[in-house]
Amino acid sequence: MNLSTLLFILLSVVAVGSAIMMLLSKKPVNSILWLIVVFFSISGHYVLLNAQFLAVVNIIVYAGAIMVLFLFVVMLMNLNAETEPAKNYRLHLIGIISGGSLLLVLLSAVMTTNLQQPVMLKIGDAGLINKLGKTLFENYVLPFEISSVLFLSAMIGAVIIGKRD
Repeated sequence: MNLSTLLFILLSVVAVGSAIMMLLSKKPVNSILWLIVVFFSISGHYVLLNAQFLAVVNIIVYAGAIMVLFLFVVMLMNLNAETEPAKNYRLHLIGIISGGSLLLVLLSAVMTTNLQQPVMLKIGDAGLINKLGKTLFENYVLPFEISSVLFLSAMIGAVIIGKRD
């Protein structure tokens, strides 16, 4: 067993374990912190697949920006047990049934997958920033510039809407 296989197994155990802890955690802030651990372990998987750009973007965007936003929202809402609405047990039953169905579908997909050729790690340059930049600015310049103008107009619109008179 080589080092990349051991790292993959370790990162997978950390990701699944912290996802379970996120679900079982009673406090929302602890759930958010466990979700940050999940995002970091997923970034480790991206590094193993030679996609460093995706790993960095995952850390910056998800673990950084979105999770901080979630933390601020949860802290500003001031969730207390007294203000919590009554629990609907039908929704719990629906969630268990849908989660079990998803588990069965995933298990059937894994059982029918042909595992003759394993995934080759650290092979090629598909996920590297150099290759991504060349592809983006050689083949997709016009859609990239159109999306940047769209984002700029969305930011201007958000500032105008949020501005108070």
